[in-house]
Amino acid sequence: MEKWEYTNIKFETIGIFEGRLEENIFRNELNRLGEQGWELVACFPTAQAYGRSREVVAVFKRRRQEI
Repeated sequence: MEKWEYTNIKFETIGIFEGRLEENIFRNELNRLGEQGWELVACFPTAQAYGRSREVVAVFKRRRQEI
């Protein structure tokens, strides 16, 4: 049976009204984790007031390394 491990990272949003990501930072972090075998399985914003996003959470999985 396959076993999985999971991790997540949070990205702060920027801008006057927030909700925007620094695209280069976001892309670089996704690529860094991809090189380590992590696969992005979900990405969602966390809510603040009036529909603004405070941060974006990215969830990753990879096969558990058997020792």
